[in-house]
Amino acid sequence: MIRSVLFDTETTGLDPLTGDRVIEIAALELLNDLPTGAHFHALVDPQRDIPAEATRVHGITSSQLAGRPLFAGIVDEMLAFFGDGKLIAHNAPFDFGFINAELARINRPALDKSRMVDTLILAKQRFPGMPASLDALCRRFSIDLSARTTHNALLDCKLLADVYVELTGGRQRGLSLAADKGRAQVTVYTHTGHRTPRLFQPSETELAAHEAFVGKLKDPLWRAA
Repeated sequence: MIRSVLFDTETTGLDPLTGDRVIEIAALELLNDLPTGAHFHALVDPQRDIPAEATRVHGITSSQLAGRPLFAGIVDEMLAFFGDGKLIAHNAPFDFGFINAELARINRPALDKSRMVDTLILAKQRFPGMPASLDALCRRFSIDLSARTTHNALLDCKLLADVYVELTGGRQRGLSLAADKGRAQVTVYTHTGHRTPRLFQPSETELAAHEAFVGKLKDPLWRAA
C-alpha cells in the first residue's frame, strides 16, 4: 500500500515573505490514492492580526485563535502525520511556501518539493483551457459543495480528496465485480479504508432486457458449456 497525504492551509494573507502566517492546517491520509478517513487538523495562533479581507475568505477571526498553540506547538504532530510520502495540495506551491516559511522560523528543515503533487496542474493537464479552481472541479465531478460557504481547510481537504480520486481514476482501484445468483457484488472503499461488499439485485425488467439483448448475439461466450 502506498501512503500519501493531501493537505491544505488557511493563512492571514497571500505572501509569507511579507509576514503572512499560517492559521489553519488540515491533512487527510490516502492509501493507494484513496482516503482512509484518518486526518490531522490544527488551528494555529499566528501572533499577528488577521486582515478583514482574509477573514471574508476563510471565516476565521483573531478571537477564534486566542489560546491556540503556536506553529511550534503542533509541528511535530503535523510532520509525523505527513510522513515521507507524496504531499498533495491544490496550488501546492502556495501551501508548501507557507509551511516552509513556518518551518524556517523555528529552524526546522523545509518540506522537500520533490514530494509535491499539485492537483491544479493535474486538472489543467486533463482539462486544458477550462476553469480549474476547487469549486469548478467539484461542479465538474458533481461533488456536493453545499457545505462550502468559506474556505475551511478540513472541508477543502475532503472535497479535494474526492476531486483527486476523480482526476487519478483512483475510485476504480476499489472496484471488483462478481456474479452471485443473479446479483452483482461491488466492492467499494469506505471512509475507514476497509472494503465493504454491496449487493445489487437487478429488477425483472432489467433481467428480461438483458436476456433479450443476449439473444441477439451469435454464440455468446458466457453461454458456452
